[in-house]
Amino acid sequence: MFNEQVLGWMDEAERQIEGKLKEIDRVIDRNQWKVIRAFQKHKVSDYHFAGSTGYGYNDRGREVLDLVYADIFGAESALVRPHFVSGTHTIGTALFGVLRPGDEPLMITGRPYDTLHKVIGKPGDGNGSLQDWGIGYGEVALLEDGSPDYAEIGRRITPRTKVIGIQRSRGYSWRPSFTVAQIAEMVRFVKEVNPELIVFVDNCYGEFTELTEPTQVGVDLMAGSLIKNPGGGLAASGGYIAGKSEYVNKAAYRLTAPGIGGEVGAMLGTTRSIFQGLFLAPHLVGQAVKGSVFAASVFESLGFTTHPRWNDPRTDLIQAIQFTGAEHLIAFVQGIQQAAAVDAHVVPEPWDMPGYEHPVIMAAGTFIQGGSLELSADAPIREPYIAYMQGGLTYSHCKMGVLTALQNMLDRGF
Repeated sequence: MFNEQVLGWMDEAERQIEGKLKEIDRVIDRNQWKVIRAFQKHKVSDYHFAGSTGYGYNDRGREVLDLVYADIFGAESALVRPHFVSGTHTIGTALFGVLRPGDEPLMITGRPYDTLHKVIGKPGDGNGSLQDWGIGYGEVALLEDGSPDYAEIGRRITPRTKVIGIQRSRGYSWRPSFTVAQIAEMVRFVKEVNPELIVFVDNCYGEFTELTEPTQVGVDLMAGSLIKNPGGGLAASGGYIAGKSEYVNKAAYRLTAPGIGGEVGAMLGTTRSIFQGLFLAPHLVGQAVKGSVFAASVFESLGFTTHPRWNDPRTDLIQAIQFTGAEHLIAFVQGIQQAAAVDAHVVPEPWDMPGYEHPVIMAAGTFIQGGSLELSADAPIREPYIAYMQGGLTYSHCKMGVLTALQNMLDRGF
């Protein structure tokens, strides 16, 4: 399957990262215990997995699921539903829930992920975006070292500013993802400027990579996707919103309707897989983080620029690798696809995906469509030609993906 040269690179990387993998195991253990304690506290039982239909009134499984999520994330309340179709939908629901015409969200971690641009929109665009509803928008670019520009943030907060937005993960940016400790410092700063500001975090890709979550360090509202970390590879769809009850309730009114909120919503047989996926999530997230560390070690040893480097602190799943041209990048992503258990025979090509501003190539041989806790990789076809690898339900699969991508590049003469 792999030539001796590629296998040698694997052995060298595993010797280098042995200590780092043990650190990740310790995080896995403590997060796993935290999740199990929450299940035990709320007496999760078999009858909680029963499905509901119609309005879903008195769905005790749904209610306990919300309580378990809130407990794990150290939040007052949570809204966990299969009805969220993506992370972007979940984030949009949270923002529309707490913002009103005349308000302004201020993103303090630079330009957000591409798919959120349409949610922000433009004044009068007719799409029902935030700006179409008279909600302003502001953002503060990060400093050259990737840290928040606190002086500029202080200047940009005005009486219209209602929400401070933080994107934990790097998205399609060559910058560090933010640790929970760094997010805590952002919260401290903006609350000193105005304690009434609502601090919102896009937590996608970050759950269970550290021992604490943003809502445990003062964040008021947080959102994420169940087909990423917390779904544990089993949740077929959905998202969560967690934080202060006042804000979670407002988001629930946006998801359904005012006066209804989170009191209804048939789970349609999804409750068991969402619970079980959450149970598995700490371990599977750890497997994916190990895979990212392995990828960074291998590619660094071959002279590629990676971000983060193999021994840097980890706060999300994503491993960015910079290539020298579009053909190299495409060969890498196609190699990741070749290692998939599903659709390995499919050859991904760049295409104009909805919500993205450049052609994007995606490797996603996954059991759950778009499930980026599973081994996947994607990249916008634009300079400086960076591929973003994430996920892997098992460390072995992560290694196979990296090695297959390398072998594919070698076979093509790269």
